[in-house]
Amino acid sequence: MKHLAILTALVLAVALPVRAAGDDMTADQILDHISETMEPEQAHGKVRMTIQTTTGEERSFLYETFSKGSGEKALMKYLEPSRVKGQAILMLNDANDIWTWFPRTKRVRKLATHAKKQKLEGSDFSYEDMGGGDEFREEFDATRQGDERKDGRLCYRLELVRHEGSDAGYSRILLWVDKEQLVPLAIHYYHDLDPDLWEKEMVCSDVRVVDGIATPFKCVMHNRLEGTSTSMETVEMSYDVDLPDDLFTELGMQR
Repeated sequence: MKHLAILTALVLAVALPVRAAGDDMTADQILDHISETMEPEQAHGKVRMTIQTTTGEERSFLYETFSKGSGEKALMKYLEPSRVKGQAILMLNDANDIWTWFPRTKRVRKLATHAKKQKLEGSDFSYEDMGGGDEFREEFDATRQGDERKDGRLCYRLELVRHEGSDAGYSRILLWVDKEQLVPLAIHYYHDLDPDLWEKEMVCSDVRVVDGIATPFKCVMHNRLEGTSTSMETVEMSYDVDLPDDLFTELGMQR
């Protein structure tokens, strides 16, 4: 999603304004709405990420999130647990450029381009999943399929097939979008090398309206191949903010 995609990840990535939608909308028109509003112009919140391993163990992180430029700039600052407090991740250009800050070593490190497909803190979300929503339109061809219900809500079902030559980390994506609020409720991600291999599923719920924007307060990513899952639960969220540009810099990461 993006995605959610879903938050910063995806919690920020799937926040959409409440609006009416017509049954005559094409797949591209639905994606246009998502691309335009998948991330508001600015956002500030706190999110708790909980990772459940194959052994049933849980690891939890609380971080503060900042987003500006409709997802072009995103910053995560870890608050808990103490061993990661102060660490920060800066993502620019829709997560194509990624930096990390480690206060204990006082080092800023720029990740390689291919790192956006790697796991975030060992979770089931990749850096790419935490990027902006434009990737749906820029990296995939979309087709509208038959409408379906998810959790009792009537949804548009879209199939996204990766463009030839694209470096997106998924070959195919299925997307269920609530027809009333245009909020993605489920996203199926298919393996980079096999469009028939269902790799991950993200399910979003607890949709609340914050500053006029319908926001899923819980998104869970299930890794079907590894038998693990990661939840992102919003603790606080505000879109009526004015964030300075210098927050999204190497110096801003360290404050």
